[in-house]
Amino acid sequence: MSFAAAMLLALAIDAVLGWPDWLYRRIGHPVTWIGALISGLEARLNQGSAGRRRIGGVILLCVVLLVVGVAAVLVSMALPDGWVGVLVMGVLAWPFVAARSLYTHVADVAAPLAAGDVEGARAAVAMIVGRNPETMDAPAIARAGLESLAENASDGVVAPLFWGVLLGLPGIALYKAINTADSMIGYRNERYCDFGWAAARLDDLVNLVPARLTGVLIAAGATGVRRTAYRSMRRDAGRHRSPNAGWPEAAMAGALGVRLSGPRVYDGVATDDPWLNPVAGDPRADDILRGLRFYLRAVVLWAGLLAVLAVL
Repeated sequence: MSFAAAMLLALAIDAVLGWPDWLYRRIGHPVTWIGALISGLEARLNQGSAGRRRIGGVILLCVVLLVVGVAAVLVSMALPDGWVGVLVMGVLAWPFVAARSLYTHVADVAAPLAAGDVEGARAAVAMIVGRNPETMDAPAIARAGLESLAENASDGVVAPLFWGVLLGLPGIALYKAINTADSMIGYRNERYCDFGWAAARLDDLVNLVPARLTGVLIAAGATGVRRTAYRSMRRDAGRHRSPNAGWPEAAMAGALGVRLSGPRVYDGVATDDPWLNPVAGDPRADDILRGLRFYLRAVVLWAGLLAVLAVL
């Protein structure tokens, strides 16, 4: 069975349909199911001393991966052989891809920002970042939107499909379980710094290759400024506090000729993060729209690579 063909189909379905509201209202979404499991376990296990919390976080991660992995393996074993199996796997993998929703959410930030509606832009960017939007001015909102676009191009599109190509339905489902756990408990605050340690470290590990691949795809799709994007990525990616997010973000910063990352406020605490592409100026709403074009080109390039792998 061609895993690459199934993942290409999943990407195509998502590009056309996203995850329709009527379907969400009827059955929810597989990622929200995983999130509900994580929330229930966190309420029971995130207690006691730092050491106990760390052990609880490991237990949570193991339980979540066991539940998701066993379910995905059992479903995979039941799939028919041949192209029918590929089609069914593609449909089952579809919910784990978020290419269309990422584009929509970031475009929703650009529209009010371009109209001078900072409050509207703050409300929109709050849907995709964990920072307090009330502390953001227009440049900070634009930076947050572009950083989310670049990082989630990896987390929501390239990485899940990468693991799906390698391991089929269990690969894409387990990746989303790990990434969801990190997004829910992998914070460096008092509540989660110990409990979310295992989830954050495992998420770093499974994103090592996809994040770098995403940076390359963004740079490759930056027509006319590819060298600048590659140069920015190689120079600045390692300056990011994340071992992975800096790669697509630095490529995007170089492609657009803007600076990203830098100081920000998380959970009321100011951080002094270094700038990516520091000599450039702050982005504006039209830079978000340009970033979306580069993102679309990167997705098309990724689809083309999946197509090549599907026929090999």
